[in-house]
Amino acid sequence: MLRTELYADPTNIFLHDAILASCRRHGQKIALVDASCGRRVTYGEYGEMVEAAARGLVAAGVRPGELIAIFLPNSWEFCVAYHAATLAGALPTLLNPTYREREVRHQLGNSCAAILISDRPNIVGINLAGLPTLRTLYCTREQGSGSRAFSDLLKPVSIKPPAPEENSEATLAVLPYSSGTTGLPKGVMLSHLNLVANIYQLLGPNAVKLGEADNILCFLPLYHIYGLNVMLNPALLVGATLVLMPRFNVAELTSLVLEESISMMPLVPPAMNALCQAAEAGQFPKNHKVLWVKSGAAPLAPELPKRFTALTGILVRQGYGMTEASPVTHAGFLEPELYRPDSIGHPLAQTDCRVMATENASATEHWRDVPTGDPGELVMRGPQFMKGYWNEPDATAAALRDGWYWSGDIVTRDREGFYRVVDRRKEMIKYKGFSVAPAEVEAVLLEHPAVRECGVVGRPDAAAGEIPVAFISLHDGFVTSTKLRDELCTFVGERLTHYKQPREVHFVDVVPKTASGKVLRRELRQMIR
Repeated sequence: MLRTELYADPTNIFLHDAILASCRRHGQKIALVDASCGRRVTYGEYGEMVEAAARGLVAAGVRPGELIAIFLPNSWEFCVAYHAATLAGALPTLLNPTYREREVRHQLGNSCAAILISDRPNIVGINLAGLPTLRTLYCTREQGSGSRAFSDLLKPVSIKPPAPEENSEATLAVLPYSSGTTGLPKGVMLSHLNLVANIYQLLGPNAVKLGEADNILCFLPLYHIYGLNVMLNPALLVGATLVLMPRFNVAELTSLVLEESISMMPLVPPAMNALCQAAEAGQFPKNHKVLWVKSGAAPLAPELPKRFTALTGILVRQGYGMTEASPVTHAGFLEPELYRPDSIGHPLAQTDCRVMATENASATEHWRDVPTGDPGELVMRGPQFMKGYWNEPDATAAALRDGWYWSGDIVTRDREGFYRVVDRRKEMIKYKGFSVAPAEVEAVLLEHPAVRECGVVGRPDAAAGEIPVAFISLHDGFVTSTKLRDELCTFVGERLTHYKQPREVHFVDVVPKTASGKVLRRELRQMIR
């Protein structure tokens, strides 16, 4: 085991306290560069804004344990709002800035959010009326109807944030939403201990080296746990400079790589593929200073990192994790003797792993460890794993069994301890690193008057990883046509964020199902091969 120690002891360390301590140590150094507006924020300024916003939230009536929803693209305001919320004793829940009204209302309603921090472009056309717990909307740069200015929270007030009522293990630090294995997105309860422990696992000996000399370019959305706790929090904790892009754009990325002397970047496989194409077209700078990139959020095809390194000279460290693990459980190595970019690497310190036979996996007595090299479901435990799903005891019990988290991913482990993901037992579709729950898309399709029954599965795609494909049986009186196919795709696209929209629709007489009515997705996948 090459990883046994943490960066520091995470016991009873609250995330905002660790960040504010870093702000005091690195006062004049640049903490954030916001490419959306050109603003450069020093650590000293950042700490002052976090503390001011926390006082502003308390003065505005935010009580300990209340939910504050953040519905923003990558920006300095997102970062300040997040750390201020936890300092104020509240619980932040983070929304995908591309969400449509249906998705926004689900998360605000399910989480019982009291405060929404957003911006006018995000909430245009979204009806926020009738949400019983939502009482105040703050907008950051453009004011919306009935909103208050985010800058109001930064005005001087004399009130102090409350002291935590419980320790860091019991106090929740973020409520991101994940589709888990199926159904509508569920809130994932992550404590301060979960997040801080995972940061200290990442930064520990023989793990992921980040330091104050690093300039990190992040286009990954901060609402996603990959952006939040693999980039934002670790970068600020060690005193690095984090350059934020609101979205992935090859031309802007290649310019910032040079302008900001970027030393590392987090990627997802489709972005890596796009950068390969840019390099082949002579559009990726040859005089860059990027030493390595991290790949995560979706499986990495074995040839892609080799191609990327050959074209750019940049090493690839593949990692693995999930929202429920804060998120990282495994990471690769950059040392020549341990460099295996086709592998997710070794577990992080204090992360116990088993590779289990999947037959009757829901029954504890049938668990069986498989021999080295054989495939099986990855089952794990460690200090980074969630407290459970928000108000979802059954889903929690299904995922966490006797202290072990069942990942739903099929892996192999070789004699050197390197893990490789070979298949996925759960139903999720991975589109450009984003999870798409088939059941959520199916539920929307079934609202269309033409749809009698439907099933949604993923099809492998070189650019996106997987794309959602819908199989639809029509009610009597409706006729298959290209127009209806386009109408159904648009119908979903108007109700769910863009990456959940089916890219293909196949009309069938009957959608294959089990005797109990469950869609047989394996048969649907065979129909598109």
